[in-house]
Amino acid sequence: MENRKGKTKREEVRARRRRQQMLTRLAVIAVIGGVVLLLVGLIVLPPILQSIRDARAPVGEIVQITPFPYPESDGKTMGDPNAPVRIDVYEDFQCPACGNYSTNTERQIIEEYIETGEVYYVYHHFPFIDDISVSKESDQAANASMCAAEQGRFWDYHDILFTNWSGENEGAFRDNRLLAFAEELDLDMDQFEACFDENRYEDVVNEDIASARSLGVDSTPSVFVNGELLTPGFVPSFSDVQQAVENALASSQ
Repeated sequence: MENRKGKTKREEVRARRRRQQMLTRLAVIAVIGGVVLLLVGLIVLPPILQSIRDARAPVGEIVQITPFPYPESDGKTMGDPNAPVRIDVYEDFQCPACGNYSTNTERQIIEEYIETGEVYYVYHHFPFIDDISVSKESDQAANASMCAAEQGRFWDYHDILFTNWSGENEGAFRDNRLLAFAEELDLDMDQFEACFDENRYEDVVNEDIASARSLGVDSTPSVFVNGELLTPGFVPSFSDVQQAVENALASSQ
């Protein structure tokens, strides 16, 4: 039987089904699109909002440092690259144990072994505390330290970071404070800001992270002497480092 438009009842049923299927598809697409937009918002918006809050927050007090007489350095290394012993240290600038290690054990290593030409010392970034944070203060501090390294001041910037840390992801390393640290060290601010704003050393930081992962590093500070990890899971004391260095020196003779 045909209707006035010449369609059979079966054709009308098929047409209704096609319309219903089309509406269902459109509804599914709309739901998927909404979920995607929601997920994008959850991923993209928090860092943007955090940046806005950081920019509006006051810089606060900056604790000055007493410059330490670091030996010959190149970027984030110290000492003679041809020294018989190499020490590699993996740190996070938000790690309090790293700060203690750097102001105590590290300086003893400098005086006893780096200044004598026996140890080549290499710093590696391992901003693992960022793994549970939106603010990414560890990563930004690492980037800023490399921008300071461009001007030959990595180790001074390293010191001012540890000196001014006051808690994990609590704003000590907000962007405006990282810039203020550079100004406190009398760096060329145009050069520093250009470097920092473009996150120029992201690849360097990521390479350090990849290196740490490949070595099984899961805490900081992690210290290696000629490729051997000292006191896994614990912060090595100077005596731990000293024993390892002396053994390595004896083996090199």
